Amino acid sequence: MIALLAALVLSAAPTQAAGDPVVEAGAVLDRMHAAASRADGDAYFGLFTPDARFIGTDATERWSLAQFRAYATPYFSQGKGWTYRPHDRVATLAPGDCRCIVWFDELLDNDAYGLTRGSGVLRLTHDGWKIEQYVLSFTVPNDKAKSVVGLIAEGPAD
Repeated sequence: MIALLAALVLSAAPTQAAGDPVVEAGAVLDRMHAAASRADGDAYFGLFTPDARFIGTDATERWSLAQFRAYATPYFSQGKGWTYRPHDRVATLAPGDCRCIVWFDELLDNDAYGLTRGSGVLRLTHDGWKIEQYVLSFTVPNDKAKSVVGLIAEGPAD
């Protein structure tokens, strides 16, 4: 009887306390940036949902995961990744009982492009937190915006 009572008590207790969704989602983003820097395509793409979307800095870069993988794989297979160092990340757990959606924005330092911004959405899946959408943007100081827009209006560089 004591063994049965002990088994009932132990089976009713949670096996692991739920972690902080914002912290867990942030750790996924950190792993994504680290995998990209190592050119580890398997680790990188494994952090996205199958129907994820990646939106790059060019207006033509609205990619499904399959399209983005096709773009990035030749670089990763040559050991050429990209390094963006995140900081000043702000993440928010969506209201609601599911505790399954986090949106975020983060500033990123990049050796070639300087200060950029990443933003997007993560969703809690049966396999843990996954990136549903990631948007990479150039930051443009307001006092330089007209000049930048003027360059873009000139058309593609030759």
